[in-house]
Amino acid sequence: AWGVDVERLRRRYPRLREVPFDSRSKRMTVACRTLTGWQGHTKGAPEVIIPRASTWWDGRRRRPLSERDRRRWLEVADAMAARALRVLAVAERQPRPGEDPRQLDPDRLDSDLTLLGLVGLMDPPRPEAYEAVRRCQRAGIRVIMVTGDHRQTAVAIARELGLLADAGAVEDAVLEGRDLEALDDRELERRLRRVQVFARVSPEHKLRIVRLLRAQGHVVAMTGDGVNDAPAVKEADIGIAMGRTGTDVTREAADLVLLDDNFATIVAAIEDGRGIYANVRKFIRYLMASNTGEVLVMFAAVLGGLPLPLLPIHILFVNLVTDGLPAVALGLEPPERGAMERPPRPPSESIFAHGLAFRILIWGAAIG
Repeated sequence: AWGVDVERLRRRYPRLREVPFDSRSKRMTVACRTLTGWQGHTKGAPEVIIPRASTWWDGRRRRPLSERDRRRWLEVADAMAARALRVLAVAERQPRPGEDPRQLDPDRLDSDLTLLGLVGLMDPPRPEAYEAVRRCQRAGIRVIMVTGDHRQTAVAIARELGLLADAGAVEDAVLEGRDLEALDDRELERRLRRVQVFARVSPEHKLRIVRLLRAQGHVVAMTGDGVNDAPAVKEADIGIAMGRTGTDVTREAADLVLLDDNFATIVAAIEDGRGIYANVRKFIRYLMASNTGEVLVMFAAVLGGLPLPLLPIHILFVNLVTDGLPAVALGLEPPERGAMERPPRPPSESIFAHGLAFRILIWGAAIG
């Protein structure tokens, strides 16, 4: 892309060492062989890379990076993040005499850097995600954003999706990983009732959030794609892995694999699930009321000393024709309108709740 042959560059400047990205260090470094020796290249979170830089490149030469310059660069990164951009800082390191990148400690390999610039990546939500979030809110399903992105990026995307409707509620509704670490479980449980966005979190933070939500009695569905998401996905009641971008580890840990990586598909599945449950209640009500009527007729005939009103062939005919076919039709009905306007049912709720058992008895008596 842009006239750059990546494979040619890799052959010309082969990698001597790579320090992979880590959720704690929030940076990645490679050392590549050059015509005069080697050179280090580092990318990562601006708040991590900028403090590790001692100079910056102005397009012509390296200039000392003062504290004032650092604040200015961080302000630029915050402004980019506020526009819903995922921001990376890019830097390089020139070798000192006698240094071998393969022998250096990782902290030394990415220290004394020259800051080259900032890169903003746009990863906008899919168009259908906006309506999907609104449907969840109407259905009583709470959507929480848990991300490793910068706070400003997370806030901008959350506002765009409607998770942060009130600008004044950002302080209570957004929590960063470093603040989360300062809270004990009791305090975090209290904050969980209001927090809608978790930013700059680590895999340990995600796992802790899922466990505390489950401890509060919530049914938790967790989505993830990277290896770091696997523990939280495994811990959730319903772990959902991305089918396209998800790693093998996350897919193995998940209960469901989302083939199209689309949040709206999850919402559609919830609607179908509610429709299936409602249909189960319908055909249970229909079949049990009809069978209750048959039982009452037979029982009354026995008590009254009357001949059996229903022979086995009659009962078989009733169950097969007048019961079976309508019950199948009820079970295949599409979800009712308004299925996503009702709050979720408690997991401990009986299938005979909301007076279903009473209605079965009344209708069975009337049929009998």
